[in-house]
Amino acid sequence: MNFQVTGLGLDRMKLDSPQSFLDQEEAEEAEDRQLLEPEAWTTYTERRNALREFLTSDLSPQLLRRHHARVELLRKCSYHIEILPKHLALGDQNPLVLPHTVFQLIDPWKFQRMKKVGTAQTKIQLLLLADLLEQLDRGRAELDALLESPDPRPFLAGWALVEQRLAGLSAVMDSFLAMMVPGRLHIKHRLVSDIGATKIPHIRLMLSTKTPVMFDRKESVAHRDWVALRWFVTVQPAAAEQFELRFKLLDPRTQQECLQRAIIPVAACTFDVHNLLPNRVYKFTIKRAESYTLVYEPWQDSLTLQTRPGAPDGPAPGRLGKPGRP
Repeated sequence: MNFQVTGLGLDRMKLDSPQSFLDQEEAEEAEDRQLLEPEAWTTYTERRNALREFLTSDLSPQLLRRHHARVELLRKCSYHIEILPKHLALGDQNPLVLPHTVFQLIDPWKFQRMKKVGTAQTKIQLLLLADLLEQLDRGRAELDALLESPDPRPFLAGWALVEQRLAGLSAVMDSFLAMMVPGRLHIKHRLVSDIGATKIPHIRLMLSTKTPVMFDRKESVAHRDWVALRWFVTVQPAAAEQFELRFKLLDPRTQQECLQRAIIPVAACTFDVHNLLPNRVYKFTIKRAESYTLVYEPWQDSLTLQTRPGAPDGPAPGRLGKPGRP
């Protein structure tokens, strides 16, 4: 009896060894080869390798994960209209080249209409990106299942459709990559009204993105009656930015506690909020201060912190907060 148990254990060890898997694959390959003539088998092997190469390079799981992360980032970005001379590229604008007076020449009502167009175009672009990425995910799953099919004959018989699928997925990938960059806004009407003898500048409108503002969850700390908040921009801007910090007490119990909320303009990436209630939960949100060129901002980062219990130890009443130390 002991010998039989030991023997079974050894058999399991052999089956679980890498060599046993190689032997099993070789046996399966030998069975598949018996289904085809030698020339057909060579063709099958070449096409199977070509499909595997496509799935490991052009449509690899790692690549798709990176694209998913980029789309998720774009969903959190804010979108703005950039007004540029026609000879400048996005990001190359210069106050000396594009004076502030251009905004004064643009018809405000027409510009507001263009902002609505920009909002619609941005929403459509994000929806299309999600749809294209879903097509890539689904296409990879279908081809991967075909690659793992045990019978080589349907694989060879349907190769023409496989080639069409590969070409289609390559085109989808090209469209996806091209759409990752915000494009030009199409102007149906002149934004600059007739201004007589004044020379009308040649301008174009582009959609641009700004990466999201996010709380630093390690450095943002709650004390008994105040919190120290820190945040950052994922890609540091060249110039200083203005932010809008909001907070409110969750579940206020009295009318007076309902006043524990505020909107605070901040010109830094740190701020300390004082005069809070001990042992209570507050919600904070941060975003860029709204600008004239903003067209779409679908996401704001939020943070919930609970102050520590105990008697208040903050500054005298009347001081809501102050910029924190960098």
